[in-house]
Amino acid sequence: MHEVQILSDIATAIVAATAAALLARLLKQPLILGYLLAGVAVGPEIGFGLVHDHETIELISEIGLILLLFIIGLEMDVAKLVSAGRSLILAGLLQFPIGLAIGLGFFLLLGLPQGDGRFDAAYAAVAVSLSSTMIVVKLLYDKFELATLPGRLTLGILVFQDVWAILVLAIQPSLLDPSPLVVGASLFKGVWLVVAALGASRMFLPRLFEFIAKVPELMLVTALAWCFLISGMASALDLSREMGALIAGVGLSTLPYNLDVIAKVINIRDFFVTLFFVALGMQIPVPTPALIGVAVATSLFLVASRFASVFPILFGAGQGLRTSLLPTINLAQMSEFSLVIAALGLSLGHISAQTVALLTFTFALTSVLSTYAIGLNHEIERALSLRLKALGVRDKGVAPEAEAHKGEADVVFLGFYRDASSILHQFEMEDRSDKANSMLHEIQVIDFNPEVLDELKRRGIACLYGDVASQETLHHAAIHHAEVVFCSLPDSILKGTSNQKLLKQLQRTCPQAKIMVASETLPGARALYEAGAHFVFVPRLHSSHRMAEVIRAAREEGLDRIRAEEIASLQGRDEVLS
Repeated sequence: MHEVQILSDIATAIVAATAAALLARLLKQPLILGYLLAGVAVGPEIGFGLVHDHETIELISEIGLILLLFIIGLEMDVAKLVSAGRSLILAGLLQFPIGLAIGLGFFLLLGLPQGDGRFDAAYAAVAVSLSSTMIVVKLLYDKFELATLPGRLTLGILVFQDVWAILVLAIQPSLLDPSPLVVGASLFKGVWLVVAALGASRMFLPRLFEFIAKVPELMLVTALAWCFLISGMASALDLSREMGALIAGVGLSTLPYNLDVIAKVINIRDFFVTLFFVALGMQIPVPTPALIGVAVATSLFLVASRFASVFPILFGAGQGLRTSLLPTINLAQMSEFSLVIAALGLSLGHISAQTVALLTFTFALTSVLSTYAIGLNHEIERALSLRLKALGVRDKGVAPEAEAHKGEADVVFLGFYRDASSILHQFEMEDRSDKANSMLHEIQVIDFNPEVLDELKRRGIACLYGDVASQETLHHAAIHHAEVVFCSLPDSILKGTSNQKLLKQLQRTCPQAKIMVASETLPGARALYEAGAHFVFVPRLHSSHRMAEVIRAAREEGLDRIRAEEIASLQGRDEVLS
């Protein structure tokens, strides 16, 4: 009968989680919030007490926790960390310690216990210093911003936070005896485990996975065996099993099979992770006005701490206001990893259930707020940039040497991404073969990526720092007398504007210019021509060589003939996917 009760409780938890997740999806909220709500609903603290054997579900959910950390490790790219730029390395190394220090002071002021075997303030400070990889990656992916510079900086900081979390997991078991010898021994064991796992991943695992690569069932089973082997070794060394799973994932992340392993493990993980968050929701006590008030204060502090620990570092490292503010906004929420660390702290007796409840409510609040904040991150960034400039903060992204070229360029590139890079390279090749007819000295680029501007400046290309979506940028860039203005960015990359809006702005700002804009679709290209564009760049139709010819023609003879030919060509195209 006990086995029947366990199955009944698991079934109840899964059905409730599904219903709550569907509601969260309908309301466009993170699914994790739905799982927590399901746990509250079926649990004994606040809900209907539908699940009786919640200890067994907690035990099963630990498997999900292990698999979750295993996949986080699989997705960590150590090579990218090693090759990261100075700004990212500084932010990754300093953000967590700064957040931890100011967080500890904040929670001590709130009266959370610290000392005599209790570490509530320290755990809370750690929790609010970590941001949610799951939420941030999903929202940035939906907005096509993962490949942008702010997106890459955001992801890089998240990866560094995972590394900091590994150190926290290594120290956790020895917190009750925090002597330098004990903590040093824990760190030594952790380092030994990392070295052993990475050593095996270089010498032994490649041949093993190559041998089993053609047998999908063996691939999954072997990956899971590796995960639980390293997890078991961590437990034997008095480290957390979850830390072992994370290290096991990092060990496999360098193999060419890691994506296949992720694809196979992720569905199993999702089942167990669902039970983990449901079990966590079961532990949430009845909220009191005081608890809700502290959770709101903690959420506001978390947002403020990101502006104290992320923005100054990126801005001080030479990133512009936009590139410094966007990652700060993107990271303003608490991590699901924080709930993992808090749950482990509760099981070890380091913190109280009340502190776990505080952190869970904070996670819920910041997750909901962050969903909207990331969705509106460009609007928020522009408002904050204007306020900071009004306070006298000077944007550090401008290339000083480029200022002399303001208003002098005949050809202006608005935004600079891969297509623009290929077109500029075409002009560079022409410059090498025919200096007399080179157009490089006539070109100016306006973009907000400091890395791009540094490289353009190194190559002698005139450039200005600015957001092309801003009317103020277009005005202060003094492009009024340019002969050709070209935006090669499609609407999926442009943020805060569209080519249609940009075309109208340019028609007012530089009415004499030949205006060239971009479209990913044929109907979109036709609409832009109808709105008065002189040329519409469709990346799948126009090569970089062709675009260099069009820009040169715009300077020398005008675009009337080419425009008419392009419109006729578009009218004759009847593609399946237009």
